[in-house]
Amino acid sequence: MANDILWTPSKTRQQNANLWAFAEKTKALHNCAPDDYDGLLRFSIDQPQAFYSSLWDELGIIGEKGERTLIENDDIRKVRFFPDAKLNYAENALKNADGRIAIIGHRDDGTRREITRKGLYDLVSQLVQAMKAKGVEKGDRVGAIVTNDIEAIALYLASAAMGTIWASCSPDFGPEGATDRLAQIEPKILFAVPHYNYAGKHINVAPSINAVAKEAKIEHVVLLDTPKPNAQYEIAHQTLDEFIAPFAPSEIEFERMDFDAPMVILFSSGTTGKPKCIMHRGAGLLIQHLKELVLHSDVKPNDNFFYFTTCGWMMWNWLVTGLAAEATLITFDGNPFYPKAPRLLDLIDQEQINIFGTSAKYIDALNNLNVKPRETHSLASLRAILSTGSPLLPENFDYIYRDWKDDVQLASISGGTDICGCFMGGVPTKPVYRSELQGAQLGLDLAILDDDGNELINQPGEFVCRNAHMSMPIGFWGDEDGEKYRSAYFDKFDNMWAHGDFVEKTDHGGYIIHGRSDATLNPGGVRIGTAEIYRQVETIDEIEEAIAVGQDWQGDQRVILFVRLKDGVKLDEDLIKLVKTRIRTGATPRHVPAKVIAVADIPRTRSGKISEIAVRDVIHGRKIKNTTALANVECLDAYKDLAELKA
Repeated sequence: MANDILWTPSKTRQQNANLWAFAEKTKALHNCAPDDYDGLLRFSIDQPQAFYSSLWDELGIIGEKGERTLIENDDIRKVRFFPDAKLNYAENALKNADGRIAIIGHRDDGTRREITRKGLYDLVSQLVQAMKAKGVEKGDRVGAIVTNDIEAIALYLASAAMGTIWASCSPDFGPEGATDRLAQIEPKILFAVPHYNYAGKHINVAPSINAVAKEAKIEHVVLLDTPKPNAQYEIAHQTLDEFIAPFAPSEIEFERMDFDAPMVILFSSGTTGKPKCIMHRGAGLLIQHLKELVLHSDVKPNDNFFYFTTCGWMMWNWLVTGLAAEATLITFDGNPFYPKAPRLLDLIDQEQINIFGTSAKYIDALNNLNVKPRETHSLASLRAILSTGSPLLPENFDYIYRDWKDDVQLASISGGTDICGCFMGGVPTKPVYRSELQGAQLGLDLAILDDDGNELINQPGEFVCRNAHMSMPIGFWGDEDGEKYRSAYFDKFDNMWAHGDFVEKTDHGGYIIHGRSDATLNPGGVRIGTAEIYRQVETIDEIEEAIAVGQDWQGDQRVILFVRLKDGVKLDEDLIKLVKTRIRTGATPRHVPAKVIAVADIPRTRSGKISEIAVRDVIHGRKIKNTTALANVECLDAYKDLAELKA
């Protein structure tokens, strides 16, 4: 059943949680029991001055806090947090630079490397000195085409330490995708991997490096490894070793910045236009991430913390902040199924991972492959599994507790690049309900609204945040008057952040995500989340995956379901009937597709999300606004001018 409780924390586990300790310390401010999360959440929303001041103290933020916690404003975009504060993200991430392991880096070719906190501090010191010697100054942009590895993290921290603005993408974007992103912000310097391996294949990154350097008129290019002899570069460059060789490690002079100073530019997926350059304040990310990591994910000092991510996804920035929680980061670069499906499961036991983060799609893929970690792995160290990127199907909640481990907190979390953080996610002191995210994150006044702005409970609707939060972006790069920023999030509801998700809030404070509201189906005027269809289709063995879109038809909209079948399966009338019956009985008649059509592949963004918008635009003959956001854009040709959609 959808609302079955799958896991309840023991009393000992509740009392050992960081969230419990925070509730105890602040009890005089809210007068709630430490297991009363709803009461603590209300306090964090109703008394933001007291909450955020307490949060700064609880997280041990290094910096000048200042006298004022908050300048309130009727316009949530104009609320200012800690207006007198001075702090630096990297100074907090590199604190207590001792002999403990800071990062253990793995690659899918079997390479394993590690670096201590002292070693990381020293490397960052050399990078800061080298960048300054090249004329890089506070406020300059630092561009990167990098893999998730030790050097990328060190560069990110070096950029933060000196007050520059970091922007990275993963090397799989290719020349056009990388240029569309990095050239917009005109980096002063570019760091890049000259090549990388993926699932046994060697991939040359020189074409992307050349394209970005030429388009953005880059002054300095630094390669993180020695280029292969056959790689052709059109610009002057040096290796990272050459770049830092003249400089000995020394004490870092961290540039303490105003709270609102930008530190990171993240890029939207670009499925609705050219990628937006979203500017984030370093101080906001530091405190917001630490809140989510320490209080909501229960990350503790010396925990081994893993998240499967690339440097083009906001979860990479989130992972790096784990250093400020004094966790050891476990990174992985490459194909998570290479050389065999349980590759990341092996890492859990090998590195004694305590917090394991991944995508919902990865969990689903393992389930479909019938991988049963309980039978092959210990998983004794594992306390929590985090999942994001797309809604985690109810069947995969069952899969984790049945075939992985029954005593683990499964935290489905949701936020986005737009805020480089989470709106909803784990609450270590609360039960896990099947198919639900456990709750709103502290400090966030979330609501589900109908089109008229009325609040809904136990009904899906538009997801909004009604108050200011620390990782709301500063704005978009180049959007001088803020109009693009305003229209992106604040047009739908006055003075509320509308995130574009179609969500249901349960009466016990959990959340069920039904899909993107901009991809929400609307047959007969009834709004339907695509995830409701996928949950039923996933139960059919013959189907590998599916994508549902709405087709404008005879003054209404009809549901079209494209399916990718397993090898050897054909889409015949019996299978179509099974699909429609399963959807009708498992969801509603409104969810039943008018057409079920077999396709060879389904388009995905580079972060692994299926792109319903791209398919919807193709079947309507509209131009795809940004094909570089898609990892497999060529598959869209199969969706054009389909005879099945003309009758």
